Amino acid sequence: MEDAELLDRLLGGDETAFTELVRRYHSTLVRVARYYVGTEVLAEDVAQDTWVAVVRGLERFERRSSFKTWLLRICANRARTTAVREHRTIPADPSPAVATVASRRFDEGGMWVDPPVPFTESVEFRSDSGALVTAVRAAISSLGEPQRSVVTLRDVEGLSSDDVASLLGLSVGNVRVILHRGRARVRDIVESSTKGNEQ
Repeated sequence: MEDAELLDRLLGGDETAFTELVRRYHSTLVRVARYYVGTEVLAEDVAQDTWVAVVRGLERFERRSSFKTWLLRICANRARTTAVREHRTIPADPSPAVATVASRRFDEGGMWVDPPVPFTESVEFRSDSGALVTAVRAAISSLGEPQRSVVTLRDVEGLSSDDVASLLGLSVGNVRVILHRGRARVRDIVESSTKGNEQ
């Protein structure tokens, strides 16, 4: 069922529609909140506050953006407020300006030794695609911040770079750089783990 239909049902008093929205988005809210606040407990509190705000403000939601984008904006705003109270600063990209692709992947002339195959193709044509998906998820989880949040919001949740920038308080350019570095790191981790499993 589409979010819009769930919203209509919720506005009509259907509590099961709210339960479905929570099931669909609660873990995402916790991940977004965790980018800003210091503990999982605080992130969970922010997510709960976000749901309260949604219930109170749903009638004023004009649907100029998707429900998901609206929901995540509420979450990010509440998480920022909590972070200020917590006296935390929001990191930009702490990773040093280093090459995002290992030099071993290029020959002396700067050409690819073996061009990378997009993960989508790897997943479609492998019988063990479930293992690959698990490896990708584990690799994303192992990233530091802000790479984990950017890769999760952009590649897992499917938000645009503009939306990710707005949610995380970063410039679009910074989101693109962080995303590139995060994707490269995920690729390296996954390739290393799959090569290890093949041996």
